Amino acid sequence: KFSSVLLLRLAFQSLGVVFGDLGTSPLYVFYNIFPRGVDHDEDVIGALSLIIYTLTLIPLLKYVFVVLRANDNGQGGTFALYSLLCRHAKINTIPNQHRTDEDLTTYSRQTYEENSVAAKIKRWLEAHAYKRNSLLILVLIGTCMAIGDGILTPAISVLSASGGIKVQNQNMSTDVVVLVAVVILVGLFSMQHYGTDKVGWLFAPIVLLWFVLIGGVGAVNIHKYGNSVLKAYNPVYIYLFLRRQGSSDVWTSLGGVMLSITGTEALFADLCHFPVMAIQIAFALIVFPCLLLAYTGQAAYIISNKNHVADAFYRSIPDAIYWPAFVIATAAATVASQATISATYSIIKQALALGCFPRVKIVHTSKKFLGQIYIPDINWVLLVLCIAVTAGFKNQSQIGNAYGTAVVIVMLVTTFLMAPIMLLVWKSHWVLVSSFIVLSLMVEVPYFVACILKIDQGGWVPLVIAAAFFGIMYVWHYCTVKRYEFEMHSKVSMAWILGLGPSLGLVRVPGIGFVYTELASGVPHIFSHFITNLPAIHSVVVFVCVKYLPVYTVPTEERFLVRRIGPKNFHMFRCVARYGYKDLHKRDEDLERMLFDCVQFFVRLESMMDGYSDSDDFSVPEQRTGGSLTSRNAFLQPGEERTTCGTMCSNGELSCYSSSQDSIGPAAQSPAAAARGNGGGGMLQYSLGQASSCTVGDELEFLNRCKDAGVVHILGNTIVRARRDSGMIKKIAVDYMYAFMRRMCRENSVIFNVPHESLLNVGQIYYI
Repeated sequence: KFSSVLLLRLAFQSLGVVFGDLGTSPLYVFYNIFPRGVDHDEDVIGALSLIIYTLTLIPLLKYVFVVLRANDNGQGGTFALYSLLCRHAKINTIPNQHRTDEDLTTYSRQTYEENSVAAKIKRWLEAHAYKRNSLLILVLIGTCMAIGDGILTPAISVLSASGGIKVQNQNMSTDVVVLVAVVILVGLFSMQHYGTDKVGWLFAPIVLLWFVLIGGVGAVNIHKYGNSVLKAYNPVYIYLFLRRQGSSDVWTSLGGVMLSITGTEALFADLCHFPVMAIQIAFALIVFPCLLLAYTGQAAYIISNKNHVADAFYRSIPDAIYWPAFVIATAAATVASQATISATYSIIKQALALGCFPRVKIVHTSKKFLGQIYIPDINWVLLVLCIAVTAGFKNQSQIGNAYGTAVVIVMLVTTFLMAPIMLLVWKSHWVLVSSFIVLSLMVEVPYFVACILKIDQGGWVPLVIAAAFFGIMYVWHYCTVKRYEFEMHSKVSMAWILGLGPSLGLVRVPGIGFVYTELASGVPHIFSHFITNLPAIHSVVVFVCVKYLPVYTVPTEERFLVRRIGPKNFHMFRCVARYGYKDLHKRDEDLERMLFDCVQFFVRLESMMDGYSDSDDFSVPEQRTGGSLTSRNAFLQPGEERTTCGTMCSNGELSCYSSSQDSIGPAAQSPAAAARGNGGGGMLQYSLGQASSCTVGDELEFLNRCKDAGVVHILGNTIVRARRDSGMIKKIAVDYMYAFMRRMCRENSVIFNVPHESLLNVGQIYYI
């Protein structure tokens, strides 16, 4: 909920972050539409008509009024759409989901009638692994192209603005213009660590002044050079323009018109920084009208000055305000880059949380708005690539060709993802969905063909950039999935753990051991590796799993799931810490303290339970009554709320079990069975024994003594290697690419804020 004043303030700030890219397109659009000059007035009017209706159909109708509604609780971008789909269909490629996750307050999902179109689509997507993988590849392609957009936007925007220097001095070298652009780019990326909030306040007045300038200059040019150009608002001139152009000229012109909507995808990707209503207000009241005036005024000027099409924007500015306009244009072009830079940060954060990007440092830059982030490593990579593109091409036409290719592919990916979103999430009628898809493709496919035909003229750049990032993301995700599957298949059976007895076959030394694992259920194989190679283990062992869910955030009071593993005298627990893709571990400033508090709360709550149940998954807590299982809800009286772990543990699904009445102990068995049990390979028979005489107070005191004795964080480190009989490509991807990324990315100990002096790494090698 936002007040009217705050909404207007955010709408103002969004100008500086979201709309700079879209707003600076008038700097270079007409030059890219007519690279060989203008022959007829009707060509200009036809091109203007194309621009007008492209702006109306794509940014205004498709994005502002439809796609922005497909946000994941305020989060936008291709991965936000993917997370929505993962909640409504079982298409997540990492199999760490559990039914308890669906009880989160932020885990919204729909139910469908058995024979509805949505239910059939859901079953079709879930049927085969290749469909899930294909959907993930589609999302990764869109994400990589959006990153390429974040590289090309600063290059073309700043280079186009810097070109205004040559308008008044035709003898100036192009190298000087490129040098000025590079200096501006370095300054822009150096400011990113201040955060979106501060940058937005700094840039918003500049962009607002820019829109007022281009709208005012456009209105003056319409009045000065004649209003006959207003005929372009009749869509018939689009047909006349396309019919008059030759086949090659048509595709060239369409590629130029495509640049008028660059930055549109940033509207959606930057949604995490601002609410939907703020962006809609800013676009409808300021951005859209000013852009229409700007393009119409430029067209009126070009009709009267056909030989000035190459730098029509600067030449159409009245001499009296030329240099102030140049300063504003340069500043606005610098700001334009902010939209895609911020979008790149958001997209990479989402990809990282869903296991599709190496672990990098993420900095929250605002205490009020959690979506405003800064990624230092990515920031400097973008800077280097921007400078390389700017200095390498030195030509805004070729950069424009590359830019258009990246933008149109991202739009196509969004269109394809919107189809299942509208069916599964919105439950829209299939006729409405089909109409949306067909209308979108009718506009976007011709632009896509136009951009693909320019691959040899610069269009190859985003494809190379996207291919590099796609390789990084896909290899990381593939090895992450394989490593998780290995953990799942090799987890230790409870029979083997219980067969070791309360001492686990080792000396139990005072202290608490937090064993970090990717498994959300079961005992990880790394633990058996640990206890078979070391002579001692801590008196209390807590298995900690940190996992991300396909939700934007997990409320702090629902973050932790705690349960006991084995009988009380084993003193073993499991704690699952759940995060959304917007959450950061840094906000849990003392994860160790929070984990310990949750275990203590669990022990207190456990005493209120009548029975004890143990399984390898997170089931709803149960009690035994006369041989039957009764849900924990039986403990709740009508109108009574479920108990929560203060502000830390999960409501309802805090898996609290009690052993106060019964405990599990090994039954009498034959020597042969005992021998098999001690070896860890046999299944033991267990019966219910007498209750432990330990009281809740005794166990709490025991936990506190163990905490005072010391805490050790044990991190499992599974190293993935390719098998010897693997192909060359797989060996390069796993043994070199993935291994290099593992060495370069942040360690889990840093992410979890584990003190170095209390850290113990336990590693093993897994061949895939």
